[in-house]
Amino acid sequence: MKTFSFQLKTPARTAFIDITSIIQEVVNNNRYESGIITVFTPHTTAGITINENADPDVKHDLDYKINALIPKEDPAYTHYEGNSDSHLKSSLFSPFLTLIFENKRCILGMWQAVYFCEFDGPRTRTVYIKILPDTPNS
Repeated sequence: MKTFSFQLKTPARTAFIDITSIIQEVVNNNRYESGIITVFTPHTTAGITINENADPDVKHDLDYKINALIPKEDPAYTHYEGNSDSHLKSSLFSPFLTLIFENKRCILGMWQAVYFCEFDGPRTRTVYIKILPDTPNS
């Protein structure tokens, strides 16, 4: 199975970028009707998550609360690069997720979207998508 990838230019230190349509395009352009998709980013200061896409205030609230819970500056941080907060946030959100697709459609709830989460931007980031099709006999 081929691995697909794309790059994102993130706009700010913290950002939540909807990548659902990109993932769906990969599903549309493959030959399989159903299976599993893994979405992964190889960065220790970024993540992938699913959340609501209907109200933009949700992204605002995520940004506000994650930065309030894990501030950029903390005298207890010892990581010399100055981005300890970004590493902590990445670990909480995870660098990957798994989705199911059926009939060439990602299975998501009515209000759900897949977000790339930037915690140390702005940067250029890479996202990988791997499709694992259902076996013919399943």
